[in-house]
Amino acid sequence: MIPVFMIAALCAVVIAFGALVRLILGPTNPDRVVAVDTINTLTVAIMILLGVVYQQYIFIDVAIVYALLSFVSTLYIAKHIGGDL
Repeated sequence: MIPVFMIAALCAVVIAFGALVRLILGPTNPDRVVAVDTINTLTVAIMILLGVVYQQYIFIDVAIVYALLSFVSTLYIAKHIGGDL
């Protein structure tokens, strides 16, 4: 069962690199913001999968905190792009 989670984590890493390409080449700022949000979401998923693989549940706690900070930063960037700040 463990290799399934490791393969899923590796697939998420590959997808994150695809989002990194969109971050670098994105023609507009909203495209870049969506790419950053995608990378953050995939990072949380990778941390949770690695926590399951290595049976280190601290990864899951760190992933929850990282997801909260990522959400708040995405809201801040969206308000900045929207012109409210």
